[in-house]
Amino acid sequence: MEGPEAVEGPHLLNLSRMGLEHLSLEQVPEERRRDAHQLFLPHNRLVVLPPSVALFSQLQLLDVSNNGLAYIGDEILGLSHLRTLLAKNNRLDEFSLPKEMGTMRLETVNFSGNQFEELPTQLLQMATLKTLSLGGNRLKSIPAEIENVTSLEFLYLGGNFISYIPPELANLRYLSCLVLCDNRIQSVPPQLAQLHSLRSLSLHNNLLTYLPREILSLIRLQELSLRGNPLVVRFVRDLTYTPPTLLELAARTIKSRGMTYCPRELPENLVGYLDLASKCPNPKCAGVYFDSCVRHIKFVDFCGKYRLPLMHYLCSPECSSPCSSVSSQSESDSEDEASVAARRMQKVLLG
Repeated sequence: MEGPEAVEGPHLLNLSRMGLEHLSLEQVPEERRRDAHQLFLPHNRLVVLPPSVALFSQLQLLDVSNNGLAYIGDEILGLSHLRTLLAKNNRLDEFSLPKEMGTMRLETVNFSGNQFEELPTQLLQMATLKTLSLGGNRLKSIPAEIENVTSLEFLYLGGNFISYIPPELANLRYLSCLVLCDNRIQSVPPQLAQLHSLRSLSLHNNLLTYLPREILSLIRLQELSLRGNPLVVRFVRDLTYTPPTLLELAARTIKSRGMTYCPRELPENLVGYLDLASKCPNPKCAGVYFDSCVRHIKFVDFCGKYRLPLMHYLCSPECSSPCSSVSSQSESDSEDEASVAARRMQKVLLG
């Protein structure tokens, strides 16, 4: 071989799909090795990381995805500028990494599609790590030490065998995206409400039967994916929602708009019904109700077929909700705050 053909920019060297089982990086001219900031080596049937990768001293990104890698040697430790390591779809496990790898200042690591049964301790020692992906592995748990990855913003652990979410996960103050779909998770710890930076939470295709009420405290949450969980299946199956009658809707319109009426214009039974209007005790709610009170209904699509009331406040006069005549002022305020938090969840993906 006279030398690898490369597709490259000023700082990029792409040696993907060269079909080389024993890639000889020494053949890359020295000035190219010195200037390369990104090195792409996917689809090369590599079994180990070539020791000559250490010659690329200025590397910031290394992509060795879609090979047959079973081992990454100590040569990677010399890449002091490396910030992104992509090694998807290989044969790596928790014994495949250098013991001192935790001292590296990596910011993005993608080990999805490998054979990890445990989160490598080396990754749990990287305080600089912002993005960590280990989807499609064989992970059975999330260690409590995950809290040590203090800079983590994106955590992808979908497609594993995880059954438990440790409460220590809530200590990741910068976490904005958490993907735990396609696992065996049965419950969500209420401590996750402390993830004040969380914007996306993917929990679809698990074994969840309920969510803690504290989830409403995630005021920045914009996307919550729940499809394929028993709680959603039960919600659809058991949904019994009776909307207000036309009589009540008409009566509410008359009362809320201050329309005048008198016994000479309406039957006696309707006049009596209108006089039974109850004003919601919540000072922030100007509505009235008769047999039931609906303050807020948000409809969402389910599998493109159903329109379901996902968030609603529906009660009778005997209910202890904010619309109840026996609710205390503090209870009303508390419920109103919860409804505001709920409305901030802009997308709830059930289907």
